[in-house]
Amino acid sequence: GEQLCWLCLIICGQRCKHVFLWFVEQEKDPGFWKEWAQRTLKNALTLQDLNKNVAKNIILFLGDGMGVPTVTAARILKGQLNGQNGEETQLEMDKFPYVALSKTYNTNAQVPDSAGTATAYLCGVKANEGTVGVSAAAVKSQCNTTRGNEVTSILKWAKDAGKSVGIVTTTRVNHATPSAAYAHCVDRDWYSDGEMPDEALQNGCKDIARQLFENIPDIDVIMGGGRRSMYPRNTPDVEYPGEKKHNGTRKDGRNLVGEWTDRMKDKRGYYVWNKKDLFSLNPNNVDYLLGLFEPADLPYELERNKETDPSLTEMVDVAIKILQKNERGFYLLVEGGRIDHGHHDGKAKQALHEAVEMDRAITRAGLLTSIYDTLTVVTADHSHVFSFGGYTHRGNSIFGLAPIISDIDQKPFTSILYGNGPGFKLVNGARENVSTVDFKQNNYQAQAAVPLSMETHGGEDVAIFSKGPMAHLLHGVQEQHYIPHVMAYAACIGQNKDHCRTNSGSPFLSHISPTLALLLSVKWLLC
Repeated sequence: GEQLCWLCLIICGQRCKHVFLWFVEQEKDPGFWKEWAQRTLKNALTLQDLNKNVAKNIILFLGDGMGVPTVTAARILKGQLNGQNGEETQLEMDKFPYVALSKTYNTNAQVPDSAGTATAYLCGVKANEGTVGVSAAAVKSQCNTTRGNEVTSILKWAKDAGKSVGIVTTTRVNHATPSAAYAHCVDRDWYSDGEMPDEALQNGCKDIARQLFENIPDIDVIMGGGRRSMYPRNTPDVEYPGEKKHNGTRKDGRNLVGEWTDRMKDKRGYYVWNKKDLFSLNPNNVDYLLGLFEPADLPYELERNKETDPSLTEMVDVAIKILQKNERGFYLLVEGGRIDHGHHDGKAKQALHEAVEMDRAITRAGLLTSIYDTLTVVTADHSHVFSFGGYTHRGNSIFGLAPIISDIDQKPFTSILYGNGPGFKLVNGARENVSTVDFKQNNYQAQAAVPLSMETHGGEDVAIFSKGPMAHLLHGVQEQHYIPHVMAYAACIGQNKDHCRTNSGSPFLSHISPTLALLLSVKWLLC
């Protein structure tokens, strides 16, 4: 039925209702469910043959704020965007064979922030909230606690092992998540020296933008936003020259983009700031790429100018095509960063469309790589106080109303609600009647129980989806800092190398799939 509907959508461009009726009729037959379960069982049995290959490539997809309720709602939205009911749809991450739970707390916070969590899943150690790339011995905003407490990330471990490395994000490239890959900073908000206190500068602390180019100077691919942190104060932005809020913010007078361009001009390095220039490049002729597409964060996917700004999927496509030229493989960090922003704003529609777009990027990455030599992990840094419920019927719009009204105030309510946030609104001293507003518009702020200018993170565990070499090691309920240790073990980088080599220094053949081993043997005999 699902395949027929797809065909109908392609031919007719409309929802094929009679196919849905047929599909629903199938669901009334117990045999339908039993056969489905048997197919799933057969697939599960194949997982007994563990993939113990060495991971040539490792990719981490980080959905910022993508808690389990967000994953479920995004799944339904994906299906409904394709004309389906939605609940039975599979996200690309749903297809991954292994799922675990990650405990997200920071060392000093029960409900974490994105900086301390990034340090955990990138550097392999838990840390204090608000800090990146430093241990819990460092104190937020206290510059003099930085030195001696720096911790390195899996991106650096990969680079030191000779792999190509990349960062792709829909936020600023010096935002909390990506910055933990290269920076050591006691304050996640020190984007440029223009945002730093004089005392911190006098004590020798560096802003995050500067660290992006100095700590690991040869990051092969960097794409996202954040242009204004790279230019001297009051320098007009190339895209928005008339808007002062987008001007450069640096006090030291440095042009970090210009410095990078000068350094890379003889290394096949290119700087781009729009989609046209990005797409004009042939990845085969590019070894280094710096793409800064906005002064700050990239726009929401629903608001993206498709002529000037690339999507997350498009950036991932280019990044992998550049990175995979390295015969030693690559490490790529991909962040769907604005899922988090949508939730903070109480704008569930923006958040869920961001999650669906990240799932498209996961699909694209899967088409460009192989499970035999590429470990792909999808997870979140934390959750949000986002929920959906209300006994909605099958196929109900994820942004729609619950089928019942409140038995307290006799008013309808949307299925999606927040525990707190900007959606709290009283009209004449009572809860707003949502039937009087357009609750399906892109920027509608879902109702919240407690009024806050920004909705908060949630503290529950988040999912870890994994596929590829050693993906089975991500199982059960784990501490968040365990993630990069597994990825490093799979790729034989960092401190996890002993299991990868024999006494003679050759890789164990047992870490290669039987099929690949046979192909290698045949190739050796023929050559």
